[in-house]
Amino acid sequence: MIETLNKTYKFVLASRSPRRQTILREMGLQYVLRRSSLEEETYPEEYSPQEIAEYLATQKALKTEIRDNTEIIIAADTIVTIDDIILGKPSGYSEAFQMLKRISGKTHSVITGICLRDENSCESFHGETKVRFAAISDDEIRNYIERYNPFDKAGAYGIQEWIGYIGIEYIEGSYFNVVGLPSHALYEKLTERIKQNTI
Repeated sequence: MIETLNKTYKFVLASRSPRRQTILREMGLQYVLRRSSLEEETYPEEYSPQEIAEYLATQKALKTEIRDNTEIIIAADTIVTIDDIILGKPSGYSEAFQMLKRISGKTHSVITGICLRDENSCESFHGETKVRFAAISDDEIRNYIERYNPFDKAGAYGIQEWIGYIGIEYIEGSYFNVVGLPSHALYEKLTERIKQNTI
């Protein structure tokens, strides 16, 4: 099926995230990178976290140029939510420290919105994973921030980095969703397109 997908479509990843690039590559999907022209990530305040993630992914997709009628834009946005608070990317050291203090010893949700856009349609969906963190000390938080600079990550951490190894007790849902892309859900949506085209 991967070979069929690559022969049928030209995939365009509208993301600078090296983690999303790696996931697509490991899935076997051939793609090119094309930066979205979206300048500011804002969303309606009344939206649920799931709606916010999908909305932001859709805005990225809509602001990415389609150059061929076989192209599919893949855009994504990940948010972390805990106690009804949205944790995006930290603006600096202090905010990263406070985010990690907030999730220490608690369970939070990681939601990644995906938008698939072609010439004729724009479809969004999301993956959601519950992540349980053990209590982590201030020294451990400082050590992680100083070594890994997690300022490009929602919630101020990467599950695949040191803090994930020592701090995460368990997850419920897709591991790859926490990394930045719900790969299984994405694969299902893409294969559905192939099946619909052959009916």
